[in-house]
Amino acid sequence: MRVKVLFFGQLKEIIGKTGEDVNLQDGISIGGLFDRYASQYPRLMEHSSSLLFSKNREFASRNDALHEGDEIAFLPPVSGGVGGSATSDTGMNSQASGEIAFLTRDRISASSLSERLQCSRDGAVVEFEGIVRGESGGRATLFLEYEAYEPMALNKIREIIHELKQNFMIDGVGIAHRLGRLEIGETSVAIVVTSAHRVPAFEACRHAIDRLKTIVPIWKREHFSDGSVWVEGEKNSSGSSG
Repeated sequence: MRVKVLFFGQLKEIIGKTGEDVNLQDGISIGGLFDRYASQYPRLMEHSSSLLFSKNREFASRNDALHEGDEIAFLPPVSGGVGGSATSDTGMNSQASGEIAFLTRDRISASSLSERLQCSRDGAVVEFEGIVRGESGGRATLFLEYEAYEPMALNKIREIIHELKQNFMIDGVGIAHRLGRLEIGETSVAIVVTSAHRVPAFEACRHAIDRLKTIVPIWKREHFSDGSVWVEGEKNSSGSSG
């Protein structure tokens, strides 16, 4: 059988490519596929305990069996958000009534989301922006790069929005995140929640950024004068590595 395998973050640097189509024997699992790559690229074993996997753009276990045409991704723990604008140059955007979700390499702002979401029944609008800092771990940061598994990332942003609407008394939600190179002071992620009352709006906005940093497959690379490093977040308990 033939499957597509994708690599992100520092994993693509270890493998030396972003992805490939491979022929496999029937009955092999995701764990078996990983072992095959680890035998060719021993440095993968350094990430074995933290590595996540997805199958057809959903988190998966090492024990999951593979089938013809599957799309498998090897994922480092995510390090932060996803998003964009309705004119996203990635083509990754989604909008329903009271919902905005997208990825972009253009500048973003919470205020632009608020203008599109706010309606007459709203008595509260909570905005959050994540900003690129000029320092990390005592080192001066030159700029950041964000990379995403874009189709899966957009799906997970939609999932977060649906969670918010089910669990909080809110009206509208907008989530946008930059991709590509970001300079110091630029907005990397923007989240807006509108509601009749302030308490659910604040709570939903906090939940949104916490979930985004946990389940949305996006990775950050920090650049310094003496090199660069991929930043990994905590391992996602929603996904399983087996």
